[in-house]
Amino acid sequence: MDRAPEGVDPSVPNVARMYDYFLDGKDNFAADRAAAEQILQTFPNTKEGARANRAFLRRAVRHLVDSGVRQIVDLGAGLPTQGNTHEIAPDARVVYVDYDSVVCVHGRALLARQDSVDFVQADVREPDTLLATLDGLVDFKQPVAFLMLAILHFIPDDIAYDVVTKLREASVPGSHLVISHAVDSTPDTTPQALEIYRKATAALNLRTREGVLRFFDGYELAEPGLTYPNGWRPDDPDAPGNGITFGYVGVGRKP
Repeated sequence: MDRAPEGVDPSVPNVARMYDYFLDGKDNFAADRAAAEQILQTFPNTKEGARANRAFLRRAVRHLVDSGVRQIVDLGAGLPTQGNTHEIAPDARVVYVDYDSVVCVHGRALLARQDSVDFVQADVREPDTLLATLDGLVDFKQPVAFLMLAILHFIPDDIAYDVVTKLREASVPGSHLVISHAVDSTPDTTPQALEIYRKATAALNLRTREGVLRFFDGYELAEPGLTYPNGWRPDDPDAPGNGITFGYVGVGRKP
């Protein structure tokens, strides 16, 4: 990315643009790349983890489609990249949500000609406003799937669980929740990563496996339950990267 849009400070690392860098994208600034490289020095497998997360998204969305879901809300969608949700579910109504203005500008430009796809700017940490924004874009009388991939670990406990509860209460039976979430798997080095993200646009809030599982209260977990990214219904069980263990993923259905 050569120039920053008006109102954007390119000197502050942005978690969405750092994630774009981990996926070998081009929509990032020098500060994002520097912060991402610091993370890679501590966690060399971060790029592999980002790719595993995207691969899980693809498999999870295919599962949603096979389950009959025709409305998907991708929360904290991040910068557009290959294998977007609407490409995996072309017959579904897809709404991307992000609070970052740069992300939204890029998203809208990419999706300008997609009739069944919207990209809206909203803050997931304000669930009542979020739901009001989605009203009219999503029919809450029909099942809807909420994707929350690599976003809840950027939201503190006092807000995160309330957000997920309100999304569940707003949705009808047959709706789904899809989560990927980082965990504190290396306590000796994690403080270094936490400090890097504190200086970026969002701080990390790592949780235990039990803490991640709590988000699925009120949902029935699809097999194989809460697992590592590449362990969730892998296309190829023998593919490289099955050792990625610094996060959990799961798909739940509201009964």
